[in-house]
Amino acid sequence: MTDLLSHSVTFEPLVPLWLLGALALLALALCIAGLLRASRSGALLRLGAALVILTWLAGPQRLHENHHPLPQTALLLVDHSGSMSLGQRNAIARQAADILAHARTPGLEFRMVNVRENGHDGTRLFEALDQAAADIPPARFAGAVMLTDGQNLDTPDTIPDRLRPAESGSRHTILPLHVLLSARDEETDRRLEVLEAPPYAIAGQDAHLRVRVQDAGPDTHDGTPATLSLRVNGEPARTVPVQTGSTQDITVHVAHPGLLLVSLAVSPLEGEVSTLNNQTVVSITGIRDRLRVLLVSGTPNQGERVWRRLLKADPAVDLIHFTILRPPEKDDGTPLSDLALIAFPVRELFQEKIRQFDLIILDGFENHHILPRLYLENIADFVRQGGGLLLTAGPEFVGPGSLQDTPVGDVLPAHVPFENSIITQRFRPTLTATGRRHPVTAALPGAPQSPPAASASGAAPAVGASEGIGAWGPWYRALRPDRTRGEVLMNGPDGAPLLLLDHVERGRVALLLSDQIWLWSRGEGGGGPQAELLRRISHWLMKEPELEEEQLSASLSDGVLSITRHSVSTTASSTVSVTAPSGTSQSVSLRPDPQDPGTFRATLPATENGIWQISDGTHTTYAAPVQADPAEFATLRATASRLESIANQTGGGVFWLGDSPDSLHVPSARVTRSSDLHGADWLAFPARGAHTVIGRTAAPLLPTWVYLLLALPLILGAWWREGRRPS
Repeated sequence: MTDLLSHSVTFEPLVPLWLLGALALLALALCIAGLLRASRSGALLRLGAALVILTWLAGPQRLHENHHPLPQTALLLVDHSGSMSLGQRNAIARQAADILAHARTPGLEFRMVNVRENGHDGTRLFEALDQAAADIPPARFAGAVMLTDGQNLDTPDTIPDRLRPAESGSRHTILPLHVLLSARDEETDRRLEVLEAPPYAIAGQDAHLRVRVQDAGPDTHDGTPATLSLRVNGEPARTVPVQTGSTQDITVHVAHPGLLLVSLAVSPLEGEVSTLNNQTVVSITGIRDRLRVLLVSGTPNQGERVWRRLLKADPAVDLIHFTILRPPEKDDGTPLSDLALIAFPVRELFQEKIRQFDLIILDGFENHHILPRLYLENIADFVRQGGGLLLTAGPEFVGPGSLQDTPVGDVLPAHVPFENSIITQRFRPTLTATGRRHPVTAALPGAPQSPPAASASGAAPAVGASEGIGAWGPWYRALRPDRTRGEVLMNGPDGAPLLLLDHVERGRVALLLSDQIWLWSRGEGGGGPQAELLRRISHWLMKEPELEEEQLSASLSDGVLSITRHSVSTTASSTVSVTAPSGTSQSVSLRPDPQDPGTFRATLPATENGIWQISDGTHTTYAAPVQADPAEFATLRATASRLESIANQTGGGVFWLGDSPDSLHVPSARVTRSSDLHGADWLAFPARGAHTVIGRTAAPLLPTWVYLLLALPLILGAWWREGRRPS
């Protein structure tokens, strides 16, 4: 750039400014006094002389500065958001940016800034402009160029401050914003919007969705017929006729608890830019309605309060609790006033309303003819038809009123003999190999690392053998069964089964062969996870999906399908079948997870949109991609509508680059002093005159003798005029 020479006038006073001001006031006062004495001509001449002398004292200087012009900086904001991945938009934007950045434009240099979507907020080009311009000197900032598809979500209504830098005083300069769009012209697009979708729904009831189909672009209008396709998990698709611009209510039946994936797709619009936003997947989690639990306690015991506290703390549980204080045939002279005011509603609970419960808990219950055989058969049938039954057993379980000798015993997972079955000794519960894999007991807080080892002679381990790090607190009483079925998750003294779970037809049963779990809640010997264990057992009995011993789950994110298979069986299949949304299937082998016993995992690329189906032959699960930034993909068409207004306000232009990087229409860039900042094939930035001073010289504006020549005639003239004034 050529250096420039500029001239200006400055002042270097010969006396202090206060003295200069005082002399000026004195000269003015003398002039006024002279005017009041009618010596007008002499006073004015004397004032002129004073002004000449004051000007000389002010020291006017002629300043010569040598300026070196500085190049201006313009920002090239290149949009690399998700919507720019469609077609060749990214390649078009990158190539156009390279052409502008490498073109030799006198007085102008470009700074390239790559902009990606910000989390879940979509493309925000003006936020990037504000940040990128922060370290550019305001005097050198020329403006900005945005290379994008036009889908920007933070376009302001008025010119942002970065494009309105303050000049001297209160004046602002408007800097141009030029927009270069990676397309040939305005495009069309159809999108499917989910207006309402409940994240949760009650199992067995209907969930209601509300959607809308919108067309955008040239020659589109509301009311255009379209077809909406709906698929729930792996069920056959059903179609619903819709019209664009109108809301459509959709009903989906939630058959069971757990994840429900609803795939929605609308028929494409002819000529639209992409069908990516024509489809979506809605995730609904089926949950149970309030769970109804019947708790029947035998003789009052320490564990009764534990059960009430646990179940009452769960807002999803409706608890009905009865305690049998005395058998009906007992005659001990208790006054009637001390007996219950109402009779135990046996018929209502175990005949009329038993099907309304999800779980029955019998805690230390001893029958003693309280429940007739018919009602005991109803309890067994309740289990077989899908209900849950939990028993905590103590000494009453081997007494004359034991439930194992009733129809209830047919569904229990263990039988305890009447003789030599009560073990009274100090022991610490331990997990079995199955218990370490089962979701009910796996990873329980404080679980022992391994079961205690027996001695070489086969004797039971010493009392303190398992009392190391991670051991639970001790119990002091348990029952020893002579036969079991189902799964043993915990062992008691001498390796005897302590906690058993079993499937009985459509229902489930859990049996705890000790009545001393309450000791954990008291912190005995360090305590244990009593509340968590009972919660998991209860929810397993009520068939909560996350506690199933055989689980198959999958998730899809960033184009990768992750499959997890959990099993308590050591012989479970390690191969699954994966079916893509297009219907193609493949077999995938799972690998064991060394950090999680019983868990097998696999990953594979998954690029198709829609619902993927994964099956191991018995269990089936589904997965669908989760869109990382829904706002970014809401509208996919290239358009000038969102940026044209702000570009026009700044004097910038809007240019269409074309739809192929091989034939781009990139405008040339220039710096201009004209108010026109764009044309058909060029864009411009205003010359702002940024420079740096490389040299400066100063000289008096006039020589001293000139001031003397100017002041002396004025002084002599004033003296002559006043000398001629008549006395």
